[in-house]
Formats: sequence, structure tokens, C-alpha cells
Amino acid sequence: MDCRVLSIQSHVVRGYVGNKSATFPLQVLGFEVDSINSVQFSNHTGYKHWKGQVLTADELQVLYEGIKLNKVNHYDYVLTGYSRDVSFLEMVVDIVQELKSANTNLVYVCDPVMGDNGSMYVPEALLPVYRDKVVPVSDIITPNHFEAELLTGKKICTEKDAIEAMDLLHAMGPDTVVITSSDLLSPLGDQYLVALGSQTTVNADGSKETKRIRMDIPKVDAVFVGTGDLFAAMLLAWTHNHPNDLKKACEKTVSVMQHVIKRTITYAKEAAGPDRRPSPAELELRMVQSKADIEDPEITVNAVVL
Repeated sequence: MDCRVLSIQSHVVRGYVGNKSATFPLQVLGFEVDSINSVQFSNHTGYKHWKGQVLTADELQVLYEGIKLNKVNHYDYVLTGYSRDVSFLEMVVDIVQELKSANTNLVYVCDPVMGDNGSMYVPEALLPVYRDKVVPVSDIITPNHFEAELLTGKKICTEKDAIEAMDLLHAMGPDTVVITSSDLLSPLGDQYLVALGSQTTVNADGSKETKRIRMDIPKVDAVFVGTGDLFAAMLLAWTHNHPNDLKKACEKTVSVMQHVIKRTITYAKEAAGPDRRPSPAELELRMVQSKADIEDPEITVNAVVL
């Protein structure tokens, strides 16, 4: 498979977030990954200390220019995650538009990272850029509950609200929308997290069809960093392998997540010892150890077709 991804995300020396969380699993699944590191930090910011550098929009343009001058700027996918800077995000949009004009089949997968649990952890000035510029050029987006509300301006209190919000997001541009985690109550009880997906496909006769799914995912009592980046990367991979089967793509994506998280929590608890909360270092995703599960995940969560 000669499929190339341009991944513009953060980088850490130690641990797994951003490009460190996305690149290895994509490579394991046969994708060539070209990484541009939006930041280079010693480790993720959940540790007590962190140091590092932030890439500016101008520096991003210089790196992209270098690729372009060598005429190796042909991509099948662009993948983006966390960004803190308006001009950087606008430069990403410019690059995506240029790459799409060179390859009309290019798929842009965007995780619109803005916040969670009712509060933003990026500057508010990023919201209009995501809403008005980024989402319209995206093909696949993976907001959480709060981010879906921010982008659509719609409160999501029921499954019906979520479906309406996903329809609003479709109307803005993307064919595939996955709300990766929501605050909705699962029919299986409060020990489960609800994820919802919606995919619009064009039939042979030119008519459009929208398929929607719900996934009830067992909750884990720990805070992991880098899981959203892994989710977006795996959704890219599995929608590539199952282009018109969102159910199967999401089942494989979520199952990879479950295997990695389970292995991580087992290791972290052992490393921390009895009755001690694991440290951020102990909770780093066990990515390399999960190689076999990434390649061929045993399905642990089945999606319900809505």
C-alpha cells in the first residue's frame, strides 16, 4: 500500500501524544507518515515540569515549502490535532487547500481540539477559525461532545440532539463525523461512555445516504493523554480500509483504543504499587507493546446502527 499521510501535530520526546501517538500505529498499518511537529516538548503538559519549543506559522510554511520544492508534496491524507495559534491553524488550511487542488481525492482528518467538560483549553479566537475555515475543508472530524456543541452552537442533551448536531456538521463540509465521547447516558448504564458516528455516502445513482451508529464504550477510571490523537489516526486508517462501512471502521478504532488502554492501566497499576495512584509517566500509553492489537484488533465493542 503506497498511501501517504501528512500529520501536523505536537511532538514529545518522552511519551505518546500528538504525532508520537499517531505515527507508529499508522506505520504499523502500512501508511507512510510525514510528520510536522507543531510543538516539540520534553513531555506532555500533564507532568509537573515540561520544556520545549512551539512552531510558528512562518516556520510551518518554510517546512512545507521545502517539501514542495522537491515536488514530494503529494498526499492521500492530512491529519491534524491540537493547535493553540490562529495564524498556524490558518496556514494549515492553506496547505490543505493547496494539497487538495493537487489531489482531489485527498482526505483531511481533523480532530478539532478545543476543550472538554464545558471549558476551552485553547484561546477562544480558535473557535471561529475551526468553524468557518477548518471544518469546511475537512472530510472526517472527531469532536468530543463539548466541541460538537461549540462548532454547531447547539446544546446536545439527547441522542436526537446529537444526530441533529452531526447533520449540521455534515452541512458544513465533512462526510464523516464521529463524536468521540459524549455526556449522554448509555442504555447500558453510567459505567459506559457513548460515542456517536454519522457518515454520508453517495450512491451509484447520485443520491445521498446517511448512516449513523452509536457505541457504548466501557469507562476506565484513569486519565490518559494522547488517546484522542490515537483515535483520529485509527479512524483514518480503518475508514481507509473500510471506506463505506463506518460501523466496522469505528468498531476497529474503538477496539484498538480498548486494547491499548487496558494494557496501559494494567501496567500503570503494577508499576505504581498497591493503593497508589499511577503517575503521568506510568500512564503513558503502552503503544509498542500493543503492536499486534493495532494491526489486527479483536473487536471488543460492537456498534449499534441507529
